[in-house]
Amino acid sequence: MNNEWIEISNAHQNNLKNVSVKIPKHQLTVFTGVSGSGKSTLVFDTLVAQSRRELNDTFSSYIQHILPKYGRPVVDHIENLPIAIPIEQRKMSGNVRSTVGTYTEIYTFLRLLFSRIGKPFVGYSDVFSFNHPQGKCEVCDGLGFTKDININHLVDFNQSLNENPINFPTFGYGAWRWKRYAYSGLFDLDKKIKDYSQEELEMLLYSPQQKLTNPSSEWPKTALYEGIVPRIERSILNTDEGKRHKRQLDQFVSTQTCRACSGSRLNDKARSCKINGYSISDLVSLPLDELQEFIEQIDNSLVKDINIQIINRLEALKTIGLSYLNLSRSTDTLSGGEAQRIRIAKHITSSLNDVMYVLDEPSSGLHPKDIERIYNCLNILKQQGNTIILVEHNPLLIEKADYIIDVGPGHGESGGEIQFAGRYHDFVNADTITSIAMREKQVRKTTSRTLSSWITIQNQHLNTLKNVSLKFPLQALTVLCGVAGSGKTSLAEVIRSKLVDEATDVITISQKNIGISLRSTPMTYLDIFDDIRKLFAQANKVSPALFSYNSKGACPHCKGKGVIVNDMYFMDDVVSECELCHGTRYNDEALQYLYQGQSIVDVLSMTVTQAIAFFSQQRKITVGLQALEDVGVGYLKLNQSLKTLSGGELQRIKLSSYLQKEGSVYIIDEPTNGLHLKDIDHLLVLFSHLVAKGNTIIIIEHSLKVIREADWIVEMGPEGGRLGGQIMFAGTFDDLKSSSDSITRPYL
Repeated sequence: MNNEWIEISNAHQNNLKNVSVKIPKHQLTVFTGVSGSGKSTLVFDTLVAQSRRELNDTFSSYIQHILPKYGRPVVDHIENLPIAIPIEQRKMSGNVRSTVGTYTEIYTFLRLLFSRIGKPFVGYSDVFSFNHPQGKCEVCDGLGFTKDININHLVDFNQSLNENPINFPTFGYGAWRWKRYAYSGLFDLDKKIKDYSQEELEMLLYSPQQKLTNPSSEWPKTALYEGIVPRIERSILNTDEGKRHKRQLDQFVSTQTCRACSGSRLNDKARSCKINGYSISDLVSLPLDELQEFIEQIDNSLVKDINIQIINRLEALKTIGLSYLNLSRSTDTLSGGEAQRIRIAKHITSSLNDVMYVLDEPSSGLHPKDIERIYNCLNILKQQGNTIILVEHNPLLIEKADYIIDVGPGHGESGGEIQFAGRYHDFVNADTITSIAMREKQVRKTTSRTLSSWITIQNQHLNTLKNVSLKFPLQALTVLCGVAGSGKTSLAEVIRSKLVDEATDVITISQKNIGISLRSTPMTYLDIFDDIRKLFAQANKVSPALFSYNSKGACPHCKGKGVIVNDMYFMDDVVSECELCHGTRYNDEALQYLYQGQSIVDVLSMTVTQAIAFFSQQRKITVGLQALEDVGVGYLKLNQSLKTLSGGELQRIKLSSYLQKEGSVYIIDEPTNGLHLKDIDHLLVLFSHLVAKGNTIIIIEHSLKVIREADWIVEMGPEGGRLGGQIMFAGTFDDLKSSSDSITRPYL
């Protein structure tokens, strides 16, 4: 039996049309195709899901219950399936106690190093942990920063509790936290806070948690009373609620580097222990290449094995282009691309082999120079006897692949088929949308805009920026490029601040999610579902609630969910289509009413493009739909869950919200992220229309296709971190081509 190929037979999940395909083992295979073609469904929802489910089945039922759940793939069978390790393109969790050092485990080995040979001896490795009572700074609790509440910005002393004096949503009049003060029986609710006695003021603002002796009858029996400031510090400041209300918190909370530990997170005892004059907090502040030089100079047989572990991990991070980072960097400040590369680096040092590593767009957010580094690392993994699978659009990685599988031809319903499977030399001569786009001559646009108005930035410092001065044109397309960590995002922030100070309308579109849930659809995002229900209600003279699957229109069997979920305890839930409504979510009464010959289910199943034609007389509905069409996602269905969309699709949905603007400045972070070459063409046309309407567009971007179309290019560099922060080039594309630039020009 030939087990050198992974064989997928008859995958038909989401838009996949009975796909059967073979993938070579111990090779680097790229899955490509336009956005929404079914690549991720085939790779992650089918291949990875099946591998992880079968791996999970080898554990006891108790362990299975606590492992991550993977959906049951809709596929006949997969043969010769290795264990999959998915390395996704997502930011790391926002845990403020996680750093590059703790995540890569280098900090664990440094703690061991200092406990063995540091002088003076202060204790074992826990003493050097900022997450342990023995090591952490007591003032900041091992966070490295303190948050100070300005009480005069939080509380209006000229108001009473009945007049909404506390500047935070959950403390507003009538809100549940407000009730903890109103129902305590401690205060006169109509008395101005400035007229409180010293004792009342202390109780309202600073009281520690305590049981009340004589509260009002409305006070919950088991509740503890706590002053406003300690309550905010304990339950809001460093929590998810605090993240949700960051803008509100910024009005009265200031963050400072902890004065006691100078941001090192460690107490005096831990910092007093040194090796060759350096404390452990000195070492974690060094760039990784300098740290490696320091470790290599330690000559002590007692710690030889520890040093090897540290150096191997540092080498892996340097190989992948992250030498500009330091170990004290908080993981929640890393970009999705940086986080993914740290995960790859972690696997390079692993001795596992015959594993299937699956990566989601590893080129995302990377300059061509960084893509070469990524490829070198993937090659190391491959040479260790592993199978590498990428979901990828970048021509540089497609060219380097051993095998290419192109999924398409189109998006959504018009995708889901294998267009090509084979080697690159055959692929470039094939007639798929991707291969044709790759063959197209990279022709520079013939007409260039006249650049007449400019904004000037003088002598700016921020993060890695070193006294930067530049100019960029208004009513034009400017691209900020350069390797990872070179200062592009800092430069964009400096530009944004300058424009805001000058009262310019600035629209910032970042890579952050658009805030989706399982129930989010294009309809709910555009907020047009109410309008659609009203049209049905008016046409049939019935209640609009009848056309909501969360209200009177809901199927009585599945309660408007469309599916029946059977809890199988420690096994996966069994989800089946509701046999009464057949997944439509609606009851029979709702379906009998029509609008222009269509039922509510017919309308919700329409694509954005179809709905624009259907609602052509309803401008309130079509404005948002047309914007979605303009950004190239007209193939989405009105009721399609946004959870099923790729990052590139979500980015374009977000962009659609701002298309009606004129005379604004758009600052966009990597808009081609996750986009196929053909989709990038669509985006460039859109940018051209926006500039023609008098807008200015500044984008952080690495796509060579976009750089060719830019009116002005600013390149940061030469490298990342302390080796970056300088302007290496500023000018037109033609200027760049004839320059001596060694960063971007070689790839053009």
